[in-house]
Amino acid sequence: MAGVGVIGALRQISSKFHLLCLQKNTKYFSSLAAGTHVSYELKDDVAVVKINSPNSKVNTLSKTVQQEFVKIFDELWLNNDVNSIVLISGKPSCFLAGADIGMLKASKSAMETTALSRAGQQMLEKVEKSKKPVVAAIMGMCLGGGLEVALACHYRIAVKNKKTSLGVPEVMLGLLPGAGGTQRLPKLVSIPNALDMMLTGKNIRPDKAKKMGLVDQIIEPLGPGIMEPENRTLAYLEEIAVITARNLTKGVIKRVPRKRNIIDKITDLVLKYDSGRDLIFKQAMTKVIKLSGGLYPAPLKILDVSLCFIHLNLLYYKWRL
Repeated sequence: MAGVGVIGALRQISSKFHLLCLQKNTKYFSSLAAGTHVSYELKDDVAVVKINSPNSKVNTLSKTVQQEFVKIFDELWLNNDVNSIVLISGKPSCFLAGADIGMLKASKSAMETTALSRAGQQMLEKVEKSKKPVVAAIMGMCLGGGLEVALACHYRIAVKNKKTSLGVPEVMLGLLPGAGGTQRLPKLVSIPNALDMMLTGKNIRPDKAKKMGLVDQIIEPLGPGIMEPENRTLAYLEEIAVITARNLTKGVIKRVPRKRNIIDKITDLVLKYDSGRDLIFKQAMTKVIKLSGGLYPAPLKILDVSLCFIHLNLLYYKWRL
């Protein structure tokens, strides 16, 4: 028992020393831009964008948050002093909890709801196509639109703790991921895993997310110190993300796609043929109808857009040939 206590103490001292070293080697500047919900500060050539909605336990993608997000990113893309970007939350228990449900309820027509979805898609398409690497530093809930934001980033780091979870639970609200998640998710994880996540709405823990290819790196939380453990861990996550963003720009590190196993290769082969695609999606549709009684359109729409993803990728593959 004494040995375990000594090891634990050494780990805490080591973590604290590491954090102090990181802080010593990083120059801090005061915040250059701040909205009500989204702000940023520069750390040398890395911009740290922080989402922190006031008077709320969670961050959501409301219209105001999206407007501030777009304004700040547009500014950073034009700033020649910024070479990379870190996206992080100011709340230890929530990265982004998804779209603002109140915003969706306030939509009075299909056209208005479609406009909201397209605005989100356009916002994240710009992030995805950014020439400056964007690193998502995830701690706490990363769900729905929050995960879609992370998927559009070029690298994802997650804290391995009980409060961190990733998922697309829209199906449980009768919706489907509307900001590009149905197309980006299968690119990172296998198509069966992507369908499982979208059709069940299940949450994924950091360890499994790393194995699936959903995140690129996980870090251990820190213990108590001068600050509360959660706040120390959030600060540590930020420093790791800043270093990662800088190294991505320099080419010191590159994102490594998940290793494809034999099941992935067999699935890819089957999906190249019409008969194979029909078989897989008919089986999936049969299960969905059996579970839902055919009364819920969202799962069926998810299958439709997933099939579109496969068709588009096959066309791209044939074009490259």
